[in-house]
Amino acid sequence: MKKRESILRPVQRIKGGVNLPHLKATAEKETVVMPAPKIVNIPMSQHIGAPANPCVSAGDKVFVGTLIGEANGFVSANIHSSVSGTVKSVGEVIMNGLPSVCVTIESDGEMEKDPNLKPFKVEKAEDLAEAARACGLVGLGGAGFPASVKLTPNPKQKLTTLVVNGAECEPYITSDYRECIENYNDVLEGIYLIKRVLGLKRVRICIESNKDEAIKKLYEIASDRRDPKDKVKLMRLPEKYPQGAEKVIVYSATGRKVGPGKLPSDAKCIVMNITSIGTLYRFITTGMPLVSKRITVDGTAVSDPKNVIVPIGTSIAELLDFVGEIDENASKILMGGPMMGIAMNDKNAVVEKRNNGITVMKEAKPLKTTPCIRCGRCVQYCPMNLFPAMVEAAALKNNVETIKTLNVNACMECGSCSYVCPAKRPLVQSMRLAKAQLRRESK
Repeated sequence: MKKRESILRPVQRIKGGVNLPHLKATAEKETVVMPAPKIVNIPMSQHIGAPANPCVSAGDKVFVGTLIGEANGFVSANIHSSVSGTVKSVGEVIMNGLPSVCVTIESDGEMEKDPNLKPFKVEKAEDLAEAARACGLVGLGGAGFPASVKLTPNPKQKLTTLVVNGAECEPYITSDYRECIENYNDVLEGIYLIKRVLGLKRVRICIESNKDEAIKKLYEIASDRRDPKDKVKLMRLPEKYPQGAEKVIVYSATGRKVGPGKLPSDAKCIVMNITSIGTLYRFITTGMPLVSKRITVDGTAVSDPKNVIVPIGTSIAELLDFVGEIDENASKILMGGPMMGIAMNDKNAVVEKRNNGITVMKEAKPLKTTPCIRCGRCVQYCPMNLFPAMVEAAALKNNVETIKTLNVNACMECGSCSYVCPAKRPLVQSMRLAKAQLRRESK
């Protein structure tokens, strides 16, 4: 085994960001598997890009892994049944106040696998992209970008570096951490497969330095005998949010900057979430597509937090019933963590591919907002070097010309500005408003 000093290397420190309490109560708890719900509502849009086209009809028999929605274009993703049973309906379902085209399946409780599933042969880069497309794989860190797009070879861009994102810096959530612990071999084999097939020169496995047990596992990956030239490095990142953001982690791992409107591929990097890598390898070896997610259920209103393997399309209400012991004063449910999570007003909304956590909080008093005191903390802590207070002022006046000069589209909506604002200004919401104003202006 290589010396430890040859595995760890210094990283580039990010500008800004905040130090958050980690609150990882589920880190050392083994994941539990939720039984099949009676009904699943599986949306045809669980990813960035075009919704999938339903390819089943009411009355059809389906199995776990049966294709029920075909990708509609290059930036799209296949959708598969997460249970075995009968298609009840195909059409619009209102979830969280918005219509969503869903395939509704009545489960037979058997969770029978589709008999047509088989391993996927991967020998070259095109095969890897096709495997991701057939799997229905999207970015599982929350972005939901179809993985087949970033894995499709571009002759104009010579990728050199795989950045494995295991930062998981959002409070409460530990789903990627448990992937390292419970599916270590899938992550190991997936990393070396991607490196070999894409012909990459190096791999940077990035994780925050407080995740000791996962670090031990990832250290073994970096020490594998298949890496005699020591091109696979484990990088212990500072414990700082939002360390796991794509552009931030590329800079931390390589020192390369991804400019406005650019992608990691422009910096010769491909960034993949740890769970995405494990999922892709499992599909290649078993043929089972992405049909379930490990969801961290935690928060101040959860007495017994858990990581749960949940069939995609399961309602939040059923997931919370399975976890149990939710405080009766719970007033806020977030899809995601407390920094970037989206507040849910409908427990009938369902678990999707891109979800990794449900955070349930007790009743909290609304923050009292006061006028901006021009302290500049939002600028100091913004990892993208933006001016949130100036954006807010322009957005409230609908001053699109000023917004255009403030590079607001570079905002990743991490919430650092709102977190540090002493006036409790809703800065991240103002950033979203400004982006929407730009989109309207461009139409």
